[in-house]
Amino acid sequence: MVMPRLIPCLDVADGRVVKGVRFQGLRDAGDPVERAVRYAEDGADELCLLDVSATVEGRGAQRETVAAVRAEIGIPLLVGGGVRPLDAARALLGAGADKVAVDTAAIARPALVAELAETLGAQCAIVAIDAARRDPEDPAAGFEVVTHGGRTRTGIDAVQWAAECAGLGAGEILATSWDRDGTGEGYDLQLVTELSRASALPVIASGGAKREDDMARALGAGASAVLAATIFHDGERSVADVKRTLRALGIDVRVPALATPSETRTQPPAEAPIQP
Repeated sequence: MVMPRLIPCLDVADGRVVKGVRFQGLRDAGDPVERAVRYAEDGADELCLLDVSATVEGRGAQRETVAAVRAEIGIPLLVGGGVRPLDAARALLGAGADKVAVDTAAIARPALVAELAETLGAQCAIVAIDAARRDPEDPAAGFEVVTHGGRTRTGIDAVQWAAECAGLGAGEILATSWDRDGTGEGYDLQLVTELSRASALPVIASGGAKREDDMARALGAGASAVLAATIFHDGERSVADVKRTLRALGIDVRVPALATPSETRTQPPAEAPIQP
């Protein structure tokens, strides 16, 4: 059985890590290389590097940042943001990425997913789905795909799109809840569950993590991995801290033997964590 993964995310714009709420109001959160090294040394299973301004600005992801991060870390690196032609994906792999995520470009031309899978291998072809609730007051209304930082609502059903991507050969789904992103309200468990049931593809849950029990719930809802940013960037928890708590909850995550509790924690772990 594949062990659940913990993936810190670096949203990057103009060579700096940024963080906001629902993809808006971005604030500086540090140097991407420094952050990457810290998280890798602390036991991250994988690192996600997303160029959050590439699609809006109509350019490709920054290869220089990818190369600089790869030069300093040895864990798997997932890169996305502004990836359009197949050659762009190849360039990112050449710069050091292990996986490439496509979102807006895949919606515009779904055949891109198949091309990536056939040419680079399914393990490299990740589809990022930013999903928003159609009606926050009606869970039965479902989710639709949004693009351009949530500025554009496509009308595409997110769960059906995930199933279609599986048929095209994608290797994994990176699912971000637009409604929960940066809010600290926890992952959207309905979204995680529905996407996990839509296909056999592994689902990376993203958007809303604040505490370890948020991650435990997402893994219990069907996610194969949990991605988080604010909880780590703001020093609330270290990767090692989170993994120890998840292990205490009965979730079999890798806990590096040399990892030590964070010295930068600003608040104690949540009491009486809730079982997923």
